[in-house]
Amino acid sequence: MFFDPSYLLFVALPALVLSLLAQLFVRSAYAKWGNVRNGVNMTGVQVAERILSRTNVHGVGLEGVPGQLTDHYDPRSHTVRISQANASQPSVAAMAVVAHELGHAQQHQDGSILIQMRNFLIPAVQLSPTIGYAMIIFGLILNITGLFWLGILAFGLMVIFMILTLPVEIDASARGLRLLRESGLIAVESDYSGARAVLTAAALTYFAAAIQAVLQLLYYVSLGSRRD
Repeated sequence: MFFDPSYLLFVALPALVLSLLAQLFVRSAYAKWGNVRNGVNMTGVQVAERILSRTNVHGVGLEGVPGQLTDHYDPRSHTVRISQANASQPSVAAMAVVAHELGHAQQHQDGSILIQMRNFLIPAVQLSPTIGYAMIIFGLILNITGLFWLGILAFGLMVIFMILTLPVEIDASARGLRLLRESGLIAVESDYSGARAVLTAAALTYFAAAIQAVLQLLYYVSLGSRRD
C-alpha cells in the first residue's frame, strides 16, 4: 500500500509537509524567544516555583531532565520535568514551556474530562497501532475482510487518542498563560506575546500529527471500501 500513488499523494506527502512546517515553526519560535530574556529575569525553575507558590496548583514535584524541548508532565508522580536549557535560562521560551507543563498539572489536579479520556486510552494506544497495522497488512495479504476491518478499528483508537490530545494541549497552554498572569510573571507585554507564540507553534505539531493520523485512517477505510 505504501507504493500506492494515492497513498503517497493524499497521505504521505501532506503528512510530511505538515510535519516539516510544524517543526519549522516550533524551532523558529523557540530559537527567537529562547534568546529573549523575560521581564522578571527568572529561569524556568524559578518560574515554576513562583507559579506553585502563588496559584492553586500545588503538590507538584520539579525535576531536571536531559536534552532540549524534553520538558513534560508525568501524571503518575505529579511531577514536571524541565529540560536543562529551560531550567537554567531566564528566557520567555523557558517561561512558556514551564507554564504549559504546569497547565497539565492543573488539568490533572482539576480532573479535566479531556485528560481523563485521553489517559483512559493510553493502555490501549500502546498496542493498538502495532496490532492495527498487523491486522490491516495480513487482512490485505490473506484477503480476509473481517481481519482488515478489525485492524482499522484498532488503528482508530490511536486516531481518537491523537484527536483528543489536541484540545488537551491547547487547554494546557491556555491554563499556562493564565498561571503566568495570576503569579505576576508577565512583567512586559512581550512576555505574554512571546509565550503565546511559542505555545501556538508547539500546538501546531499536535495538529499536524492529528491530521496525519486522520488521513491515514481515511486511506485505510477507502482502501477497504474499494476491496469490498
